Amino acid sequence: MAGNQLAPRPAVERMAAYSPPSSGRAGKLRLDFNENTLGASPRVVAALERALKADALAVYPEYAETKPVLANFFGVQPDEFILTNGTDEAIQVLVNTYVDDGDDVIILHPSYAMYRFYSEVAGANIVEVSYRAGSLDFPMEELLAAITPRTKAILISNPNNPTGTAFRGFDQVLAAAPHAAVLIDEAYFEFCQITALPLIGTYPNLFVSRTFSKVFGMAAMRVGCLFSQAQNVAWMHKAQSPYSVNMPAAVAVRAAVEDTEYVAAYVRQVLAARERCYEGLARLAVKHWRSEGNFVLFVSPRPPKPLCTALREQGILVRDRSHDIPNTVRVTVGTMEQIERFLTALEGQLR
Repeated sequence: MAGNQLAPRPAVERMAAYSPPSSGRAGKLRLDFNENTLGASPRVVAALERALKADALAVYPEYAETKPVLANFFGVQPDEFILTNGTDEAIQVLVNTYVDDGDDVIILHPSYAMYRFYSEVAGANIVEVSYRAGSLDFPMEELLAAITPRTKAILISNPNNPTGTAFRGFDQVLAAAPHAAVLIDEAYFEFCQITALPLIGTYPNLFVSRTFSKVFGMAAMRVGCLFSQAQNVAWMHKAQSPYSVNMPAAVAVRAAVEDTEYVAAYVRQVLAARERCYEGLARLAVKHWRSEGNFVLFVSPRPPKPLCTALREQGILVRDRSHDIPNTVRVTVGTMEQIERFLTALEGQLR
């Protein structure tokens, strides 16, 4: 007997769906998702080839070998972080652990969509603080003014996607909200070297996330880390699925952090190409913002959607961000050759 359609929780019903344009990207120049445009270290591929045996795939993942390697790499204790299924799960676990229905969560705008997503799933009240119009500078005074006793979490991307903005005033935010979980998401740390990680021993309300999806070239593996004081990590373990990071990912990260020169060489290429991107956009009289990440936000010289479509037809993928800041497009910075290809194609669209 057919009944009425089940209704979701009101928090879910109110949410806007998030559908990233992630299909049909194979074989194209991927300048749309801020990934490593060359791929993972050969050591990662070799480690996976050694590990992917039939009997190994039949066993639930274990992390006893992985956690000490990563603890040494990041300069923390093994009990001061959890492995996560990318930064997305880090956000989810933090929210699940510390945010109740109706609590206030402060996020910045524009920023990574998953901060709002997981907060809304939890039924939180979103308090949005905007990056400063025009300059896109970090709104420190506005953020501090938004903190109240009802604030249970503050979620900050540093550097921020898509603006490229970075800030260093961690102590101000952490001291102003001792009752709230403050997440500093450092997905693009390697490109700016600004980090709050050394402060986790000082502030019990500090949480720092890192990912292997960006500079390490392992977005397909879905693996990251969430750092905090040991007691916080123990609470978060209770709110996390025990096997959310799979065995291949646990193997891959060990190999990835051993090849520091591969990452350093890629970062050098990106930083040089980022400067070339600024020069090329300036020559074309295209307004843009300087960035602390591996991407540059610019004002589209023609309507963003047609521009992105035209570049896609030439095999170049960029990201329309006009839903966040009117008439803007974001381009990932890869190698010098890749950014030259983008600039040439963009110039062709201006004729």
